[in-house]
Amino acid sequence: MDPFHIDIPQSALDDLRRRLEATRWPVDQGGDDWSRGVPQGYLHELVDYWQTSYDWRAAEARLNEFPQFTTEVGGTNVHFLHVRSPEADATPMIITHGWPGSFTEYLDIISPLTNPRAHGGDPATAYHLVIPTIPGFGFSGPPSQPGWNMPRVAAAWAELMAKLGYDKYVVQGGDFGAWISLMVAGMDHEHVIGAHVNFLPTLPSSDPADMAGLTAVELNRLDMLGKFMDEQAGYMRIQATRPHTLAYALSDSPVGQLAWIVEKLYEWSAAAKVPEEAIDRDRILTNVMLYWLTGTGASSAHFYYDNAELLPISKTPPPQPPPLPVPLGVAMFPHDPGQAIRRFADRGFPNIVQWSEFDRGGHYPGLEQPELLVGDLQSFNRVLRG
Repeated sequence: MDPFHIDIPQSALDDLRRRLEATRWPVDQGGDDWSRGVPQGYLHELVDYWQTSYDWRAAEARLNEFPQFTTEVGGTNVHFLHVRSPEADATPMIITHGWPGSFTEYLDIISPLTNPRAHGGDPATAYHLVIPTIPGFGFSGPPSQPGWNMPRVAAAWAELMAKLGYDKYVVQGGDFGAWISLMVAGMDHEHVIGAHVNFLPTLPSSDPADMAGLTAVELNRLDMLGKFMDEQAGYMRIQATRPHTLAYALSDSPVGQLAWIVEKLYEWSAAAKVPEEAIDRDRILTNVMLYWLTGTGASSAHFYYDNAELLPISKTPPPQPPPLPVPLGVAMFPHDPGQAIRRFADRGFPNIVQWSEFDRGGHYPGLEQPELLVGDLQSFNRVLRG
């Protein structure tokens, strides 16, 4: 385990500034809405803020407040946060991000989860937190070999928790992190005591009876998922089929990298007009900076290629996993296109012990509604402790 400290060379920041100043903008044919993609007027404003007001050094100092490490697991280098609770009997938990996210999604939940006593909470709900970066993303860097699919990451996470000395632990995640967490729970169920996800898209079967009696809220969830597949999944198809063609643009243009990510922060959050209505602007840019400064826009796109057979674009549906052998908690946020419907979820996951439906928030609850995510994870801890 090697301690890790973020210290980006000034030359990299100077290069970024030069590239931003030299941006070659397209002819604006999109208008002010998001129907054709990121509006150019909005992106101009955001890039101007990035150049003149955003402070990477302040963000870097904030990130360095948390203990970080790198280690080799599964044959590759992995970056992770490891924040231990002051409560000796805290429950270990590993949290996994997805795309286009990073460990920065979870900064606001670390203190209340590791030290609930300091936040007026129950110390019995405390967690020791491990927050790794998926290989191919951020400070884990591009892996030396292709083929890092979700099962391989899950095996690496089980190895990481063993190296850290955690015999019993909880897994949590959203987006890709949800599926990775469920896979860890399946393959390391002798050590995983519970799984919690905030992303679990479900579909009805071919039986028309499945649609009978669905509530307006549940029908809306199906509509959101359908809209996602029809209108918002282009990024997935490109990254799962031709990631290296896209890689040239993501590696060369910071504005291109920004647009590629900020579109998803808008579409999958509670924002009505611009992402900043749901997610702090500096946090948006810090997340983008992790992709840009580490050159992992390309390798994170390849993660889709390596998982193509497990994605909903595959012509062959993935095999149904065996029943999850650990208790499962599910948290649903209304602006996430990957919300579950309980009756469909119960078919695949009959051991759901906590089901929460919130009235606000989206795909990034750690950024949008951290207090709701914290409360749900603390409640899940109580359930597991009995």
